[in-house]
Amino acid sequence: MEKQKEVQLPSNSGRNAKWWYSTFHNVTAMVGAGVLGLPFAMAALGWGPGLAILVLSWIITLYTLWQMVEMHEMVPGKRLDTYNELGQHAFGEKLGLWIVMPQQLVVQVGSDIVYMVTGGASLQKFHNTVCPSCKPIKLSFFIMIFASAHFVLSHLPNLNSISGVSLVAAVMSMSYSTIAWAGSIHKGVLENVQYSSKATTTAGSVFNFFNALGSVAFAFAGHNVVLEIQATIPSTPEKPSKGPMWKGVIVAYIVVALCYFPVALIGYWIFGNGVKDNILVSLENPAWLIAMANFFVVLHVIGSYQVFAMPVFDLIENKWLVEKLNFKSSKMLRFIVRNVYVALTMFIAITFPFFGGLLGFFGGFAFAPTTYFLPCIMWLKLYKPKRFSLSWWINWICIVLGVCIMILAPIGALRSIILEAKTYQFYS
Repeated sequence: MEKQKEVQLPSNSGRNAKWWYSTFHNVTAMVGAGVLGLPFAMAALGWGPGLAILVLSWIITLYTLWQMVEMHEMVPGKRLDTYNELGQHAFGEKLGLWIVMPQQLVVQVGSDIVYMVTGGASLQKFHNTVCPSCKPIKLSFFIMIFASAHFVLSHLPNLNSISGVSLVAAVMSMSYSTIAWAGSIHKGVLENVQYSSKATTTAGSVFNFFNALGSVAFAFAGHNVVLEIQATIPSTPEKPSKGPMWKGVIVAYIVVALCYFPVALIGYWIFGNGVKDNILVSLENPAWLIAMANFFVVLHVIGSYQVFAMPVFDLIENKWLVEKLNFKSSKMLRFIVRNVYVALTMFIAITFPFFGGLLGFFGGFAFAPTTYFLPCIMWLKLYKPKRFSLSWWINWICIVLGVCIMILAPIGALRSIILEAKTYQFYS
């Protein structure tokens, strides 16, 4: 039995994490590729709506994150270690699984696909900046180079074992976010900068607005691994895990604000509607600084990929193959499952490397439910706040806003992907 435990190692094994681990993991899970797309989202939203949506998203997602931290140990003597377990507790064994698990998987796998694209694109930009006279290399090859790191790192056993990777990733995210807005200020406001809609038609403006909602939702996406992160923290009746976890979340959210708001607002102010869907692609000089920023992005998304992949590995290996299909838990099983997963996300990223469209699509389709309104629905169901009380109103407002993003964002994003695909040569 001991032997089995030793090789199984689920993502949350070893409940000995300190509160600051939760800060690293939350910053790594939250401040990802999404921050680089915020100026582009602002260009589609405009100054007023853009700022309002950013501030609202920060407040709403902090509130729903607090709800999840509170619900982690709401059952005496039991810890709800995953989003799936919380869903099953709220909606029942079968229904809860079907409500939460598909969304969880789309979020985690979707994030990893976007991180593959981001890692590859940032490596390409790094290469082109360091060696402008070199022969151009296709994005597909850079995505493969980025994936090669994950064929190694994916074999680390659990979330605690990647806390070092997470710390590096969290520091990198703050570094490249700072370079993005400081580099923009250094560049100065472009001549003839325009803040009007980039689209020439009303329909184009509306669809771009929808896509931008999804990009903002994608940026606030730490909820999908928050219970797994909290599960690594020790807990006793006198000192429940929510204390240190919430401390870590607050610090993480201050870091998130310091990264997101300057990048979004300064990036849009400098470039206007001419900003690219990845702000670092818009910046050219000073070359050494932009090369460094892109290298930081690569290091960061290596960590982010692992934070989102760990729960998927746990689900496939332990919950599905070992428990359901009676496979023997072994190192070989882990080796095969994890390599196949990395190869699959790499293949999809090479096939559809549309950063802006992917952000909006995944942001709206999967991130909005799990981040903006699913925790509120569970809260209403489990705690049953009095009708028309403050808690009742806050939860319903979050639900309505979240549902709007979930419906509208994928529509705009799909249009964006279709337009990009028209001029894109697959595997060229």
